[in-house]
Amino acid sequence: MHEPGEERMVRAAEAIASAEALLIGAGAGMGVDSGLPDFRGKHGFWNAYPPYAKLGLDFAAMANPEWFATDPAFAWGFYGHRLNLYRRTEPHPGFAILRRWADRMPRRAFVVTSNVDGHFQRAGFAPERVMEVHGAIDWMQCTRHCGVGIFPSGPFEVHVDETTFRASEPLPACPGCGSLARPNILMFGDLDWDGSRSAAQGDHLEAWLRSLGGARLVLVECGAGLAVPTIRRFSEQTARQLGGTLIRINPREPDVPPRQIGLAMGALDALRALDARWSAGAP
Repeated sequence: MHEPGEERMVRAAEAIASAEALLIGAGAGMGVDSGLPDFRGKHGFWNAYPPYAKLGLDFAAMANPEWFATDPAFAWGFYGHRLNLYRRTEPHPGFAILRRWADRMPRRAFVVTSNVDGHFQRAGFAPERVMEVHGAIDWMQCTRHCGVGIFPSGPFEVHVDETTFRASEPLPACPGCGSLARPNILMFGDLDWDGSRSAAQGDHLEAWLRSLGGARLVLVECGAGLAVPTIRRFSEQTARQLGGTLIRINPREPDVPPRQIGLAMGALDALRALDARWSAGAP
């Protein structure tokens, strides 16, 4: 028999209130409440980017490093639009709730996200407490591998024609050699991604996890679906290895392993409901 929703909510609130450490997992669904587009399926992607529907190109086809070699203006049309969108979009209040929870934890917190929008840092999470497994749009790398390393996107502006989704010159250039720059994001079939920044973040995460010992750990996962299951697998594996409680927040795919907690809700609604219980002192 399935556990009633109210009982799941009670168990989730109790797990958060009694935890000593918080691990936050976040997928694309975390950004939907901020107003970011849902790329779920071809039609979700095409609703956000109508010109690509006419060309029959889905998200996987566009998130391909080959465009930077064959048609840089087309490549930067897609990623430049995303860069501008993420810059002007404010993280929703759920980020502040998670940060408040993190501050209450005796052993603090860490974020693991497949999102590339940089919104956890913008919401006040310390950069050394965030692991971005697919990189981040706030950073770039040289397409010629000149040795300059990873550099910030901050100085660059990308102007995109939103009827064609093509970027106009000048396109972002490497500060070392002047060659075309690209986002430091792991794309599909990407053999050229410089994963050194994400690897260093991963080292910080592993050090934090080792430091926990037997501390009570709660894992709050928001908006991580099955299409790209990186975060879901990490959450389940970590909960199993460390004996933590996993709270999976996902309106469409809330299924969890035995004894874990799935909430079929959007991220912001669930975080607000859990926070209200904790703040009231009566989970």
